[in-house]
Amino acid sequence: MAILKDKVCIVTGGAGSIGGAIARKFLDEGAKVLLVDLSEQALEQAVAALASPHVAAVPADVGDDEQTQAFVAAAVERWGRVDVLICNAGNAGPIGGIEDYPVEAMDDVYRVHVRGAFLGSKHAIPHMAEGSSIVIMSSVAGLGGSPGVYAYATAKHAQVGLMRSIAKEVAKRGIRVNTLHPGPIDNSFQTEIERSFSPLIGGGDATALMNSMIPMGRHGEASEIAQAALFLASSMSSFTTGSVLVADGGFTS
Repeated sequence: MAILKDKVCIVTGGAGSIGGAIARKFLDEGAKVLLVDLSEQALEQAVAALASPHVAAVPADVGDDEQTQAFVAAAVERWGRVDVLICNAGNAGPIGGIEDYPVEAMDDVYRVHVRGAFLGSKHAIPHMAEGSSIVIMSSVAGLGGSPGVYAYATAKHAQVGLMRSIAKEVAKRGIRVNTLHPGPIDNSFQTEIERSFSPLIGGGDATALMNSMIPMGRHGEASEIAQAALFLASSMSSFTTGSVLVADGGFTS
């Protein structure tokens, strides 16, 4: 039997690498999926690639309250409820020294990662019943710190605090809330981050350096993160809430 049969799932950042992999995995497991992303064109391409009658899309800025209410309402109007919310939308922000770090970058990244997860949870929870799940996509950056990664690392740490607070509030209603922390993933988002890191290591190959620091010796695949998201979204994790799940090839061990 499909693990997510007839479950209604919202995936923000749904047109990206990880969001798309999660959507495909969830559809394969019987879910109905609403993709949310900023770009309408990217969403159209993602829907076409998934080629399923059980996928829909709404372009939205997850940091905007009204737009968040609108995409949650779209899922409820189409399918009647929300069973799973995957808060996956993200932006990287620049990497640089604290003295010159742009204030607006801190605000922009925090707005997407933290405000976005807050708003998504705030508006989805009223439509969730017992057994529902919220997964906030954090990062190994939310488990430590690195010079120059001020906006991204701060936002990813803040997501953990947000998750733990919501999880304690809604546990009595049978709703689970957890964070998922991928390590370096083989996609364009990570490639851009590593390109930004190169000047900090004297112009060296940041990707090769990352691989040398990962015990499994490689970047992860988006499909592997989708598997972890499936665990947290489904009844397989029925007694797991307020927790962090790390999928990083041993990078932070």
